[in-house]
Amino acid sequence: MNQPLRTIAVGFDGSPSAELAVRWSFALARQLDARVVLVHAVGLLQRLEGADAPERFLESVHRLADEVGFDRRRLGWHVTDGDACSVLLRATDEPIGADLLVVGSRGQGVHAGLMLGSTSLQLAERATIPLVIVPAGRDAD
Repeated sequence: MNQPLRTIAVGFDGSPSAELAVRWSFALARQLDARVVLVHAVGLLQRLEGADAPERFLESVHRLADEVGFDRRRLGWHVTDGDACSVLLRATDEPIGADLLVVGSRGQGVHAGLMLGSTSLQLAERATIPLVIVPAGRDAD
């Protein structure tokens, strides 16, 4: 039985690839009247550095939503400890309950030069719901 997509979880680490994934997700969510939840995994290094990345990322995401005309009321933000893959896989559970996972093809990790980043590769192997990997250079349209 096909159920409508209600919630799209998007991995967001502030990278250009993640911004493309967000733009793509906003475009799809507008078409489907779905909500978008941005998921950010806070790793050990970020905690040790005391980085304020989640707050800065939220500003970037709001700017992106305004640029493409996405209703901020349909936008959620989820920040939690853990590695990116595990955090995104848990987005299928409550409180997010994602029906679709979306990530950029590569992020800010050690392997950023690879065509497919380590997180997107792990998700492709382990996701239990549909996964979209937005390629670098892809327009939201």
